[in-house]
Amino acid sequence: MQQIFSFIIKNSNRILFLLLLGIALSLTIQSHSFHRSKVISSANFLSGGVYERINSVEEYLHLKEQNDELARENANLKSLLFKTQDSAKIPNLDSLKGVLPKDIIVSKVIHNSYNVYENFLTLNSGSKSGVKPDMGVINSLGIVGIIDNVSANYSTVISILNTKSQINAKIKNSDHFGTLNWDGKNAGFVQLIDVPRLASIRKGDTIVTGGQSVIFPENIGIGTIDKIFIPGDKTHYYTIRVKLFNDMTNLGHVYIIKSENSEEIKNLENQRKKDE
Repeated sequence: MQQIFSFIIKNSNRILFLLLLGIALSLTIQSHSFHRSKVISSANFLSGGVYERINSVEEYLHLKEQNDELARENANLKSLLFKTQDSAKIPNLDSLKGVLPKDIIVSKVIHNSYNVYENFLTLNSGSKSGVKPDMGVINSLGIVGIIDNVSANYSTVISILNTKSQINAKIKNSDHFGTLNWDGKNAGFVQLIDVPRLASIRKGDTIVTGGQSVIFPENIGIGTIDKIFIPGDKTHYYTIRVKLFNDMTNLGHVYIIKSENSEEIKNLENQRKKDE
């Protein structure tokens, strides 16, 4: 202990300098958006490289599981083809839920958090691949999250398991919609709030993305209704617990969706708010 105190006293000037330097840098980054964006971009680059190497090792250790998963998927696809009676009726697989191939970026999850209140994912695709903030991220089962920050080769995603996430969603085959969020409790369930009690719903109904979203195409799968509540402070609305289609603790390849119209819509809405 005495040696520690002696070291601190001996190097007090240097320690004070480093402390003041750290405070000055922190204040500069927080008060200037340009500096903050550069720091975030650099952090994405560094952490992305580390996560990608860790992910490579994990993938090698789980090759058998991935092969089994691919075998099951191939079996399902073959069964669909065998059940097709007329070749003219084979669905066009060149599009994903109405999204053209040119508007889809295939990426891979190299880091995934799901056990804190504000969960994020890291993908191995960045601005070089055309990724931008506010793009939607999905996979073959349903929605995953929304692009948050982007560097040249990597990007971070606000997971749907993030208490700050808010996504427009609706009951399938209905025009009744609400806001999808997460209460921070269970990684297998999210909540759909502010659904009018006029809506005809029951356990097992499917929840999909709504038409009011500028990020996700309409009717992308989310999950099924597990439980229906009537909050005490909102007697005219339902709160619905939704069981996710996705296992958010086990994500591999994902699709990033480009939306050519999202920027135009956002600019128009922002202009309207300024006029008000």
